[in-house]
Amino acid sequence: MFTGIVAGTATVERLADRAGLRTFTLRFDVPGFGAGLEVGASVAVDGVCLTVTALHRAAPGAGGRGEVFAADFDVMQQSLALTTLGTLVEGSAVNVERAAKDGAEIGGHPLSGHVDGLGTVVEVRRPENNHVLRIALPKPLVRYVFAKGYVAVNGCSLTAAEVHRGEGWFEVWLIPETLRMTTFAAKREGDRVNIEIERQTQVFVDTVRAAIDERLGPLVPLLEQWLRERGGSLDEWARPAKLPPG
Repeated sequence: MFTGIVAGTATVERLADRAGLRTFTLRFDVPGFGAGLEVGASVAVDGVCLTVTALHRAAPGAGGRGEVFAADFDVMQQSLALTTLGTLVEGSAVNVERAAKDGAEIGGHPLSGHVDGLGTVVEVRRPENNHVLRIALPKPLVRYVFAKGYVAVNGCSLTAAEVHRGEGWFEVWLIPETLRMTTFAAKREGDRVNIEIERQTQVFVDTVRAAIDERLGPLVPLLEQWLRERGGSLDEWARPAKLPPG
């Protein structure tokens, strides 16, 4: 599990392709990020849970092993195709977070590191001391994003400031500290991002929709049409009265 609080960035130092796999060597840009990291540990890379397969250490100091400054990760072809990892090249920067430990403070919201789909940055605005990204979503994911609700973008827990369900987008407002700690400052229109929806919201929405389908059956299409004509949707009906705590 991850908390959605990005620890910093890493840089793709090397890529190596083998049958069915691509190995990434990531150099950690955050001092101390690799402290205690072991082979087999989980790291979220732009929101994708990956397993450490090898460690790279600096020259050892007196009486000890050198600090871990980079690590290798193997990524399957399916993950390359379904996430932004397939577009990375040497020199690309990514968000990274270590797996949460027992008792860790959840400053964002719990993440699994399993990407649900890709979003596309369709607009970038820069009001004073803020940075706004408008992100378009695939239709099946839009129903799970609500204004003031959580959504993970490239592994970062963010709050959706505004959602337009009809046009299929949401906006996030990023403060300078978030821009400093992540790769979001470099995002441009047309860039793809990894999206993980908030699981409790997904369960709530799906449960309500299943109950509506079960009770109303053939009347559901008529109800959906009636709501659309009035600017609403079943997804709005399924919105939690109070968002689950993060």
